[in-house]
Amino acid sequence: MSSHYAHRFRRKLALVPVVSWVRHRGIHLLTVGRYTYTSDQRFQAIHSPQNEDWTLQIRYPQIRDSGYYECQVGTTPPIGHAMVLTVVEPITTIIGGPDMFINKGSTMNLTCIIKHSPEPPPLIYWTHDSKEINYDSARGGVSVITEKGEVTTSYLLVQRATSTDSGKYTCHPSNANPHTVVVHVLNGEHPAAMQKGSKLSLKSSLSFLSVGLVLFIST
Repeated sequence: MSSHYAHRFRRKLALVPVVSWVRHRGIHLLTVGRYTYTSDQRFQAIHSPQNEDWTLQIRYPQIRDSGYYECQVGTTPPIGHAMVLTVVEPITTIIGGPDMFINKGSTMNLTCIIKHSPEPPPLIYWTHDSKEINYDSARGGVSVITEKGEVTTSYLLVQRATSTDSGKYTCHPSNANPHTVVVHVLNGEHPAAMQKGSKLSLKSSLSFLSVGLVLFIST
């Protein structure tokens, strides 16, 4: 390499600033150029030679990744730009759970709400006792209405409810955790009596488990 060419090459390198990413929590250096300096390999700097954009990629983001991040450019004087990253976890709820009681022949209305989702879920489907609900089945009277936005709501409507409509109903957003409620279609029973019977059954089961645990430890 000639001295003239080497001079031009060094000058070109000098004109390319070094870009670093820093996390303010603990002043943690994440990347310098395209090299990752943290042991957490989920962090990676991405740069295309065709432009001046430097991107910090975080794979599988977690709640603990929230905080202040700064892009620092190694110019003289140095240039930095700080930003706040907030990692949110979508929350799915069904109003009225975990147990719902409706009268036979009435309309079942299950309302599933998805909050804190960066974008509305592309798909929401419902299952009844782990089987996906078919809205075009011969039973008829089953429909779903979905309203998407910052808070997405999905309504499952089941008309003329019968005892076979009892069971576990689960709302499955494609970008959030599912949520389940247990529906009891009443045929003249009193909900309070059903709840009392359920609590007695649970208490008996817990007592049995406690005895079994004591016996296990003693042996």
